[in-house]
Amino acid sequence: MTTEELKTLKSDKVVDARSMACPGPLLAAKKAIGDVDEGQIMEILSSDEGTKSDIPKWCRKQEFEYLGSIDEDGIYRLFLKK
Repeated sequence: MTTEELKTLKSDKVVDARSMACPGPLLAAKKAIGDVDEGQIMEILSSDEGTKSDIPKWCRKQEFEYLGSIDEDGIYRLFLKK
């Protein structure tokens, strides 16, 4: 998805992991995904740059659809579809 499409995407679940260092955001996402139904969108907020590679790898392993990310002033917004 394009950055503009991601900016207008409505997330069903938002995980705020901005204060966490690696691997905290990934662990928070793993915990939260249980609250997301099939076909819903989850957004992960992180200030840890490693999250940009961890989440897409995890999505591939779990067969979730990684939709992309937006970088906003050092905060990464990553989107996936379960």
